[in-house]
Amino acid sequence: MRILITGATGFVGRALVTRLQAEGHALLAWVRSPESAARVLGPAVGLVDAAGGAAAMAGAIAEVDGVVNLAGEPVVGRRWSDRQKQALRASRVGVTDMIVDAIAAQPRPRVLVSTSAVGYYGDTGDREVDEDSAPAVDFLASLCVDWEAAALRAERYQTRVCVVRVGLVLGRGGGVLGTMLPAFRLGVGGPIGSGEQFFPWVHLEDLVALFAAALTDERLRGPVNAVAPGIATNRGFARALGRALHRPAALRVPAFALRLALGEAAGALLAGQRVAPRRTQALGFTFRHPELGAALDDLVG
Repeated sequence: MRILITGATGFVGRALVTRLQAEGHALLAWVRSPESAARVLGPAVGLVDAAGGAAAMAGAIAEVDGVVNLAGEPVVGRRWSDRQKQALRASRVGVTDMIVDAIAAQPRPRVLVSTSAVGYYGDTGDREVDEDSAPAVDFLASLCVDWEAAALRAERYQTRVCVVRVGLVLGRGGGVLGTMLPAFRLGVGGPIGSGEQFFPWVHLEDLVALFAAALTDERLRGPVNAVAPGIATNRGFARALGRALHRPAALRVPAFALRLALGEAAGALLAGQRVAPRRTQALGFTFRHPELGAALDDLVG
């Protein structure tokens, strides 16, 4: 297949590019900086300059059989001012709308695989949720609802749409571990807040495998949860990471400190989702890393 990827230079995007190239696909990447993207992705990936706007997107869509939409500003790391909320929305809903508007004008592509997040479910407490569960009503959930609706609009144009609700991604060189490892290696890591909130994680290898499968497997359509079946709490994750590193992991990050630093955005760290990948597995996808301890041993052991 010839595939267009947005967000190709990000943590997940780089891993997906490697996977899709190994499978023999031809790739185009929608990028904000062609010069830096060329250094990251290499000469085999065609580049589409995002500065070209809707016209450039339409030209790229006309050339491809499938699209993987990974675009999105990071949710965690800064306060959610009104301007930041607008940026989060534009980078997700706005880019997805541009993709689907281009699809509406073209007889192709056949498939759109678009990212969403488990923030769709809000803070679930002990309640288990799956792909059929209703969304929450907070900012992140509303963002996910609109993001998914923008992608699913492509179904009107005979394009199969798979929406991948991504959990907390564990992989080398970035993601959750990239943020947490320095403190845990020094023995000063630990749970966040109470530590009792659920921690819906997924190994990077499984995540990119699911994206790759969604491009070619006609059964994968609608929402699928990209979270490992091995359920863990934030406290359980901290303990497992400490064991994998042979370090203590008991220094708790107080909830009030996060709220002082991040305001409303702290909720993304203090909330938890007890998510089951029920539909993902029912449709035939097999996780290579279903249990947290083994996954962390693979990544940092």
